[in-house]
Amino acid sequence: MDLKDGQYGSICRVGLVVPSLNVVIEPEFHKMSPEGVSVHATRMLLQGKMTRESFSRMAQDASTAAALLGTARVDVIAYACTSGSFVEDGARIAETLEREGGVPAVTTALAVVEALHALGLKRIAVGTPYVDFVNEAEKQFLESAGFEVTGLYGLGLGDTPESRISIGRQKWEMVLEVARRIDSPDADGVFISCTNLATIGVLEQLEQELGKPVFSSNVATFWSVLSRGGFSASIPGYGSLLRDFPSLPKISAGQE
Repeated sequence: MDLKDGQYGSICRVGLVVPSLNVVIEPEFHKMSPEGVSVHATRMLLQGKMTRESFSRMAQDASTAAALLGTARVDVIAYACTSGSFVEDGARIAETLEREGGVPAVTTALAVVEALHALGLKRIAVGTPYVDFVNEAEKQFLESAGFEVTGLYGLGLGDTPESRISIGRQKWEMVLEVARRIDSPDADGVFISCTNLATIGVLEQLEQELGKPVFSSNVATFWSVLSRGGFSASIPGYGSLLRDFPSLPKISAGQE
């Protein structure tokens, strides 16, 4: 990201609300940001085992986080936790962010649904670092939004705090292995879930190898917030979603 006329974020200032242990989404957003886009994050406390209760406790911080970002005059806010925005009520979270931040907001879960529509995908292979109950909740979420999950594989990480932290330490080779494992001729595309999982270095390679769209939580969220912030130019190097930069689709309430 370059400085233009002394103004960082001259096109779009992105506000991120992230789980406190997330160490991936900020560097990936900074890496993908073109000139005129700046990224500003605040955190929600996430502790203990990966349970519905831990996601609920974390979501309670969303209101304060959005208010803090609002003081920075960001243009759009993202609740940047995939599982936390489908295990919890994502629509309610987005409403809270918009009310407290005073700007448009989106959750990662909704951004994924928007990306699937924008790419024209109906049957999707899903790879995650999650434990079983989160995988099951994600499958139900995607199916309720009208998509067929052709295959799903999770690494089983997150049951303990240390295991959850290890998600952010996974290497590119793991993402390649998971994507190849879940892909099948039935799948229109491949989705790699989790904002704390590094993916952007291998998405182009996977698209070329598999011959279909491959995107991740961070790419979907980045595209969605930039679209809401008025940005619409191609961003090459991170897969077809950002390279082609399709228009943001309108999603009915029953598809969220």
